[in-house]
Amino acid sequence: MARPLTQNEEDEDLPTQTGGKNYITPKGLAKLKAELDKLLDQERPEVVRIVSWAASNGDRSENGDYLYGKKRLREIDKRIRFLTKRIDAAVPVDPLNQKGKKILFGATVKVVNEEGEAKTFSIVGIDETDVAKGKISWISPMGRALLTASEGDSVTVRTPKGNEDFDVEEVSYRELE
Repeated sequence: MARPLTQNEEDEDLPTQTGGKNYITPKGLAKLKAELDKLLDQERPEVVRIVSWAASNGDRSENGDYLYGKKRLREIDKRIRFLTKRIDAAVPVDPLNQKGKKILFGATVKVVNEEGEAKTFSIVGIDETDVAKGKISWISPMGRALLTASEGDSVTVRTPKGNEDFDVEEVSYRELE
């Protein structure tokens, strides 16, 4: 896939577990870092304290606090590893630095479907996806179809209902919430 995502970069590989780029907005990256900091500075130390206390109570085989604490510690460590990898692979792209009517990463796009229903989407990183708020991933079927299209273009998206056509009504670059 050789589709330009920003005005200065080209997409070399997808953000997979094998080390692809993780395109993300600065706000999205800040949220990942905040979650990692909270896990490292607050949640993990608290669970370690509880596990230590529970272990000091003797028999661990039937010690609910100990068993649950160890399980929770494994979950936290797994999330820390995941977040660390995502942050290390992050390529921040600020939507405010994008310009023009061509759809690039960070664009907010108004589309109209065949029935005349208008929808607005912001193209964001996979860690920021929130369909209820209109934030779609750049690697989603809709995101891929929209990337590199321009205002006035029509795009076809493969959906579970079959192929759907959308007309691109408006493209803008603004601060994303």
